[in-house]
Amino acid sequence: MSDLYSELLVKKKRTAKDNLIKYGLIGLTALLAAAGLFLMPVLLIAAIVVGVVSYFIIPGTDLEFEYLFVNGELDIDKIMAKTKRKKVKTLNLQEADLMAPLNSHRMDYYNGNQKLKVLDFSSGDTEHKRYAIIMRDGGETCKIIIEPDEALAKTMRNCAPSKVFLD
Repeated sequence: MSDLYSELLVKKKRTAKDNLIKYGLIGLTALLAAAGLFLMPVLLIAAIVVGVVSYFIIPGTDLEFEYLFVNGELDIDKIMAKTKRKKVKTLNLQEADLMAPLNSHRMDYYNGNQKLKVLDFSSGDTEHKRYAIIMRDGGETCKIIIEPDEALAKTMRNCAPSKVFLD
């Protein structure tokens, strides 16, 4: 028996907010360090604190998502700054209500529903073909946005043809 297997790495598009956070923290650290050297040495401590905080926040602005699909289970990992990996979600496609492109007519009801919890694990680029998976997570209904390539989408379709639509 052969396994259904596919994997894909998707780089998240950097937003203006990500750039503002990254360069704002770097600029603030440099400004505090310069002020600490020339005005008040106490500001060097603040520069060190902001620098340490930046060390933990800045990698979160450079994200990639890895999709690993094996026999009906989609594992989504978040890779920060190409150094830290964290498993963010494991989805069983058999438990999903629906998977279809975001702009598909099948998603009309869900796109208009403001009560859905939305988890976006895509590049964020609206020109790419992004899909939504509707499923229950805990007690609430979630819309999970992913960006599979054609091979991964077809593999998912082969696993659950009554729930996955590629239109």
